Amino acid sequence: MSKVTSSTLIKFKKEGKKFTALTAYDASFAGAFDNEGVDVLLVGDSLGMVLQGHDDTLPVTVADIAYHTACVKRGISRALLIADMPFMSYSTPEQTMTNAAMLMQAGANMVKVEGGHWLLESVKMLTERGIPVCAHLGLTPQSVHVFGGFKVQGRDAENAQRILDEAKALQAAGAQLLVVECIPPQLAKAITEALTIPVIGIGAGADTDGQILVMHDVLGISSGYIPRFSKNYLKQTGEIRSAIRAYIDEVANGTFPAEEHTFN
Repeated sequence: MSKVTSSTLIKFKKEGKKFTALTAYDASFAGAFDNEGVDVLLVGDSLGMVLQGHDDTLPVTVADIAYHTACVKRGISRALLIADMPFMSYSTPEQTMTNAAMLMQAGANMVKVEGGHWLLESVKMLTERGIPVCAHLGLTPQSVHVFGGFKVQGRDAENAQRILDEAKALQAAGAQLLVVECIPPQLAKAITEALTIPVIGIGAGADTDGQILVMHDVLGISSGYIPRFSKNYLKQTGEIRSAIRAYIDEVANGTFPAEEHTFN
């Protein structure tokens, strides 16, 4: 299968073909996901919780992400590889450039940043200098203390309009991909239809162009609980590769996410 690029995902969007994404942190799991046909892999700062045992993503460093990005890169040949820029690694455009370059040199095809209007200058600078950007709106975990916890965003008209406006502005600044997390499905649909770049949802309903989940949730091995927006596919299938194929198939045919995985 040919290498997945941002152009591939735009083609999928135009054709109405749903695509899948998963987090990955090492060569072995990344290779398995890649071989089964997962289109996008994210080295997420979620590693702070699922690998390092922290309560949130804030302690993760650029060096942590770079290390795991290099590991994942060595295990794959097809999937688009995105690396998260961790907390306070992109607070200024200059800092953003330095840290994004480190992640690209580690093997990333794209970097992901959380935030809206305040990031526009940095997004523009990155894309002008050859570093593709995935933006992230809605519930942005690095802002968990500002939100007062992991809470659904965009439920009222004012905040929904703000998120939609930020999505459009990030696209105009050069973002090539957008993740929307834990927002009402109606808002996710409106954003997906308003943008020409692909939109990936997590806890955002079935109308986005793609879906992303944390691999530990898909395989039912997260400590504590499985988030409402996720699904334990390993419990359903009994085998890891079969679980990944089931996830891909259900996203493709629109049965995942179902109503019970969304926040109205």
